[in-house]
Amino acid sequence: MDKIENEFASFFLKDGILHFIYKPNTELDVDAAKKVVEDRKTIQKGKSYPVLCDIRGLKDVDKVARDFLAKEGSSLVDAVALVVDSPAYEFMANFYLKVSKPDVPTKMFSSMEEALEYIKKFK
Repeated sequence: MDKIENEFASFFLKDGILHFIYKPNTELDVDAAKKVVEDRKTIQKGKSYPVLCDIRGLKDVDKVARDFLAKEGSSLVDAVALVVDSPAYEFMANFYLKVSKPDVPTKMFSSMEEALEYIKKFK
């Protein structure tokens, strides 16, 4: 199994799905977002994947970073399932979905199992 880790997140491929897990208390500005996308693309080696993205470790994402992730950060991504675990994360994810309008199908889930079932449809 391929795996990459940086100061913001870890990424691994399993069963045709890219798993993306933000580290606890991560704050993203545009430079951090660019690093995350660069490392994600490294593990993908030019191939597009559906992404299971666990955002429970995110503390804050600034507007420029959100916009970057929604547009340029969507390259080589078939769809995204966002995993949240609290009202604060639901608010953050809903705000991202409504304001930044990602270029690929993106949906929020409160359980890893539901997110995985959704994202499997895009394999």
